[in-house]
Amino acid sequence: MSRELAAMPSRFARRYERAGAAVVLAAAVLVWAVTRTYPNYDSYYHLIWGRELLHGVAPTFEAYAAPTQHPLYVVLGGLLGAVFGEWGDRALVLVCLLSHGLLVIGTYRLGAAVFGRWSGLLGALFVGASASFLLYAARGYVDSPFLALVIWAAVFEADRDVSRRSPAGEAGAGRRGPWLSLGLLMLAGLLRPEAWVLAGLAWLWWLPRERRKLLLTAGVVFAPLVWALVDLVSTGDPLHSLHATSELADDLGRVRGVSHVPGSFASFVSNTVRPPVAVLALAGAILGWKLLGWRAMRVPLALFAAGVITFVGTGVLGLSILPRYLTVPSVALCVFAGYALAGFTALAASHPWRRIWMRGSIAAAVIGAVGLAILAPSITNVRAEARFIRDTHDSLVALLDDPKVAAAARCGTLTFPTYRLVPDARWHADWRIGARSAKRRPHGVEVFPLGQKAVRRYGFAAGTSPLVNLPGPGYVPLARHGLLSAYSRCP
Repeated sequence: MSRELAAMPSRFARRYERAGAAVVLAAAVLVWAVTRTYPNYDSYYHLIWGRELLHGVAPTFEAYAAPTQHPLYVVLGGLLGAVFGEWGDRALVLVCLLSHGLLVIGTYRLGAAVFGRWSGLLGALFVGASASFLLYAARGYVDSPFLALVIWAAVFEADRDVSRRSPAGEAGAGRRGPWLSLGLLMLAGLLRPEAWVLAGLAWLWWLPRERRKLLLTAGVVFAPLVWALVDLVSTGDPLHSLHATSELADDLGRVRGVSHVPGSFASFVSNTVRPPVAVLALAGAILGWKLLGWRAMRVPLALFAAGVITFVGTGVLGLSILPRYLTVPSVALCVFAGYALAGFTALAASHPWRRIWMRGSIAAAVIGAVGLAILAPSITNVRAEARFIRDTHDSLVALLDDPKVAAAARCGTLTFPTYRLVPDARWHADWRIGARSAKRRPHGVEVFPLGQKAVRRYGFAAGTSPLVNLPGPGYVPLARHGLLSAYSRCP
């Protein structure tokens, strides 16, 4: 009877956890339905490459200003295009919003396994409240499914640690092995190379404890080998992704080099999770080390270390230094921040730190609430960005569907000032479409953005002449829809 009573809180907690997970996923679907957004530049290219695969054509990885390809995302783009047709772009956004929901749920599970349920809940709230993570999902970035895979790999590994410390001991955890976590890291490694570093760190930990060492090693090297094979078959260069990313960073004038890593690290982390969360994370890591030891925190510590190693590596290799490269350590910081605020709940009532810790957490929560009110405009900015994306997409579709534009496009090439709207248009229209920043065509249709924000976003790029925003000789007004206008010249 006493055993049944002891199991009741855990049983109720699991029921609430399942209900909370269902609410999070339902909210993701609701956001998708209510807030109509569309994929970003990179993601539209993956949809196009997936469609090319379906048509038996080699993906155009070497197109002008093409982004880095991510093999699993190309496959996903092809599947969504095959099932939903042109609605594949909206389906991709739904996948990413659901992935964001799974990321929030996984952050809770990871924090709960390492630090306790209340710490996990606050960590999940920090991730869910991040405007950057939400915007990545709303724009269909590859980072959203990548983060979901990585965090759930961490969850299963943390659960193995809990199982190892349970009365069943090492035997129960050993029978399960690291294979579920490894499988998720293999998939994540086909989305972003950061998973390779994390898999390498996990391999160092797993290898002495796992008898099937060859199979384990094969799983760790699977993703980079597949990535190189895809590059080799498509372009003839197994390192095409590395070379193309470096060349594109140079062409676009992006921040590069090791000297920019420290300043960019601090700036990007504060933009993703906000400075108060980063400060709380440091406090949480110190408290956890004092009370639990580093071994108990090895999973979130590995997430942070893998992200930092990758970020530094991008600087060493001369690649672009982008905020998205710090998403994994940012999630780890949210987990530690949750422990800093709620870790006292896991202490015994008689523990000397509990009362002091609780008072400090209450004070930090009050200060954080004030800071949240100050930062409320960031949510407004997300809404404004979503509205701008929707208006741009509607303007583009209306322009491309205009019979006058379709007729004029047959006599040449439809071009934009820069590369930024090229994949969006290619997804909707099967025409010759290009950018005037690459080459100006004597005949066809020239499209121009209208309004200050649209011109700034789509009319200019690094190294591009401002003249691409003026009609070429002989071009006359043809049509105007929303944020876009078109001029044409046909022989």
